[in-house]
Amino acid sequence: MSADVTKMLKKIEADGVKFIRLQFTDIQGMPKNVSIPAIQAEKALTEGIWFDGSSIEGFARIEESDMILKPDPATYAVLPWRPQEGRVARFICDVQTYGNKPFDGDPRYILRKTMAEAAKMGYTFNTGPELEFFLFRMYDGQPTTEFEDHGAYFDLAPTDSAEDVRRDVVLALSEMGFEIEASHHEVADSQHEIDFKYGDALTTADRVITFKFATKSIALQYGLHASFMAKPIAGINGSGMHTHGSLSKNGKNAFFDPNAELQLSDTCLYYIGGLLKHAKAITRVANPTINSYKRLVPGYEAPCYLAWSAANRSALVRVPAARGNSTRAEFRSPDPMCNPYLTFACMLAAGMDGIKNKIMPPESTNTNIYHLNAKDRKRLKVEMLPASLAEANAALLK
Repeated sequence: MSADVTKMLKKIEADGVKFIRLQFTDIQGMPKNVSIPAIQAEKALTEGIWFDGSSIEGFARIEESDMILKPDPATYAVLPWRPQEGRVARFICDVQTYGNKPFDGDPRYILRKTMAEAAKMGYTFNTGPELEFFLFRMYDGQPTTEFEDHGAYFDLAPTDSAEDVRRDVVLALSEMGFEIEASHHEVADSQHEIDFKYGDALTTADRVITFKFATKSIALQYGLHASFMAKPIAGINGSGMHTHGSLSKNGKNAFFDPNAELQLSDTCLYYIGGLLKHAKAITRVANPTINSYKRLVPGYEAPCYLAWSAANRSALVRVPAARGNSTRAEFRSPDPMCNPYLTFACMLAAGMDGIKNKIMPPESTNTNIYHLNAKDRKRLKVEMLPASLAEANAALLK
């Protein structure tokens, strides 16, 4: 037994952990887990735990179903909302097949592999997602679409009566090692946002899954349903997962060039060019449900046009004003229903294609695209994102 495993076992014992959840995600990004008593931790950390992959969406056929969960020690965390007696911890796991080979259908492995390809060119991919969600009331144990509060953007209590839920989510995530940057009420009634610090894409994708799981669990303790659906109610803003992305090389932000126009390097422009080139196909992954396309319509701050800008929030890709080490490109189409591992992998693959092939984006669009008619958009060569899941699927298969 290695020294690292011995150290982890001592940590588990010192934390008073009695049960461990071995967590992974299916192809849709839904968290799954196998629960084991703490006495099995050594076996999990050394050999892994076998499970039936044929029962998981998008994994394996029944004749090739045996798979292994291998915990990633870096993801160990105690779940703060669970009882303190008989504490519960979790590891996020990598999925393997016979011979300890990575399973090609594991979303976490797909992101790892894409990041490794970028690393060969010297790049590290960082992401910073902003997740929005609604808190709805429940009756007789069933979720409704009845608002818990009628607050507006940045409102405080007493208008925002769900503030306690947000507070408890922030406290729980902080205990789990998240660095929370902000939390606030969003535009729509009963809509909220919590932002955590950017990090490498794998760590951030892990945190997106943890964030959604924690928020739903804590909301239930208040008798509320946390919904990450893209557009649960017609006629009001939907929920997005705007994702800030940047590349670093040799420890420096590769998107920043103090001497270039807008102080954006060619690497940054090529990355944006790649994102825009592949945006229609990425939409199938970043916006994976029929409901997703009810959000991607004009008039509700959601992007639906293939354009980029240094300020314009109606564009698909926005470059925030911060420069230096904070230079980044915000991809505004993803919604919280997506699988973050696959979405970040698609963003990185598209951006790296732009860099390898020096795909320069079109001129930035600084007018409000929502106010342009079809003729003006055609003149400016501004295309639209897919308007339906079927259209997005066709774009992905091209």
